[in-house]
Amino acid sequence: MLHFKYNSKYNRKKQIIMAIEITDANFEEQVLKSEKPVMVDFWAAWCGPCRMVGPIIDEISTEYDGKAVVGKLDVDANQEFAAKYGVRNIPTVLIFQNGEVVGRQVGVAPKNTYAEALDELL
Repeated sequence: MLHFKYNSKYNRKKQIIMAIEITDANFEEQVLKSEKPVMVDFWAAWCGPCRMVGPIIDEISTEYDGKAVVGKLDVDANQEFAAKYGVRNIPTVLIFQNGEVVGRQVGVAPKNTYAEALDELL
């Protein structure tokens, strides 16, 4: 999904590519079978810290478009894979490569923490 964020400093719109929606139904196809590294943000609408991480994940999605898959999984609506990967606290961001978890960040972290996790796989 594309959104535009107005950048008043330069009087331009900046294109923002939103992270894809990952569900229990598409998890295998989007995450486990991906040939690119995948970052999945496990979140919920009621979670305050998740609302802090969400915009960071969207920025990462924009910056890594074509190089990595970046998505969000709502744990309230999609509990199967949250349970399978032991997600007990949110936000939790998992990094996958070749269908395997290769990185995990629990709680809010600076943007560079997420970016460096993907950079290591590219």
